Amino acid sequence: MKVDFIEQQIWPPNSPDLNPVDYTIWGVLQQKVYFRRQFENVGQMKLALGAKWNRLTQTFISIIIDEWRQCLEAVVKNNGGHNY
Repeated sequence: MKVDFIEQQIWPPNSPDLNPVDYTIWGVLQQKVYFRRQFENVGQMKLALGAKWNRLTQTFISIIIDEWRQCLEAVVKNNGGHNY
């Protein structure tokens, strides 16, 4: 069964501006992980990232995904350019 949640003609190029993990989620994780905290090694940082990742709520993720389509539509409207 094929699901067309994004029509093929507006499928985006490979761009971090259009990747919800890159344009929103990593920024939020960075703020949460580094807030008043420094790490002694990479292992500690990985554990902290994993713990914060697991605490992201489905509501937060759903909001980000809802915003994603708006980003796609803005890129199409601007012929592949930014909306600012």
